[in-house]
Amino acid sequence: MMRHWYRRAATQGVVVSGQLWQPSGLLRMTTNCISSNRDELDAIFKQKRTLRTQLRKTLKAIDPSLRSQQDTAIQDIVLGAPWFKSSLRLCAYISCSALREVDTFKLLSHILQPQPNGGKKLYVPRVEDKNSHMRMLNISRLDDLVANSMDILEPAPVDADGNAREDVLQANDPVDILLLPGLAFDRSGRRLGRGGGYYDTFLKNYKDLAEARNWKQPLLVALSYSQQILDDGVIPVTSTDIPVDALVSPEGVIPISSAAFNRYH
Repeated sequence: MMRHWYRRAATQGVVVSGQLWQPSGLLRMTTNCISSNRDELDAIFKQKRTLRTQLRKTLKAIDPSLRSQQDTAIQDIVLGAPWFKSSLRLCAYISCSALREVDTFKLLSHILQPQPNGGKKLYVPRVEDKNSHMRMLNISRLDDLVANSMDILEPAPVDADGNAREDVLQANDPVDILLLPGLAFDRSGRRLGRGGGYYDTFLKNYKDLAEARNWKQPLLVALSYSQQILDDGVIPVTSTDIPVDALVSPEGVIPISSAAFNRYH
């Protein structure tokens, strides 16, 4: 009898809370929702691709001398900021001139300078594969960096003595700040990357780790040329896009999140 009821329910539907429940109708609704979500994501990815093309042209058009001036101004602002001076452990990207990223070598050199009190600890990115897998490894000097197949500088997985470099995800202490690159940003914290998903994947993993260990979340600070800051709402986002806490442009620091406001004021 029970088997017969299930068979009838599956073909004719049953009344639940006064509504006729049709399994086939539910399946159609679910399929339509999935299709709608996929269409929405496809539209967002298309918008991002178009925006990336525009931003690459914008960056290419910046006069080299103006870009150099902005590089110096941005790094000087970071170096003079109390939140940077008080930080002990940082993750920072290695700038690539071919990608027209805000230069970070003045910052990196400063971070790596030996200090009587031990100074700061620095972790920099190493791309492991094409599946958005990136690690942040500890370096103690700029000579630790080698060019990869894309001619981008990154740390070798082992140091000069053959010892594996410390991965920030295996470190015993939290980082205070992550300095991030990007193609475009806005004043609400949206960030447009280059499409690989490396930083968003890493940031999610680190945020999960910090939460699991009851660590204070690090400040996510993006370095941006003036031309890369867009009007709010122009950058499309998905649920996997992680917003930044603050921007540093040649005009100064733009705090965005409450955590940033608390640190900057």
